[in-house]
Amino acid sequence: MASVTAFAQVTPVGLWRNIDDKTGEAKAEIRIVESGGVLSGKIEKRLAKDAKPDAKCEECKDDRKDKPMDGLEIIRGAKKAADKDVWEGGKILDPENGRDYTLRMTPIEGGKKLEVRGSFGPFGRTQTWVRAQ
Repeated sequence: MASVTAFAQVTPVGLWRNIDDKTGEAKAEIRIVESGGVLSGKIEKRLAKDAKPDAKCEECKDDRKDKPMDGLEIIRGAKKAADKDVWEGGKILDPENGRDYTLRMTPIEGGKKLEVRGSFGPFGRTQTWVRAQ
């Protein structure tokens, strides 16, 4: 039983608080779920002080265009890499600019934090998310 719990904590599955890498403030809570070995994640709750309750993803260019920010799917298609505690191969959406980035997620500190890297070619940035639950 203890090993099952420990394993569950070293995955990105769960509720996370994303921290803005520029301001250090919590921006949103994102729920990551697994289905058939593939991870997806939605904004469950926006925490930014200036978040408008009825905001929509105006910058999105695909099926998420003009969808409400609350409940918006921002992570799609990530899979666990063979023999590593890394999930990659998916995309992460930045709803502020509507762009999809190549995604890489790595649980750190025993699964208490999650390094989330979005990249576009050789460029990218990494945020450290904190497990909320």
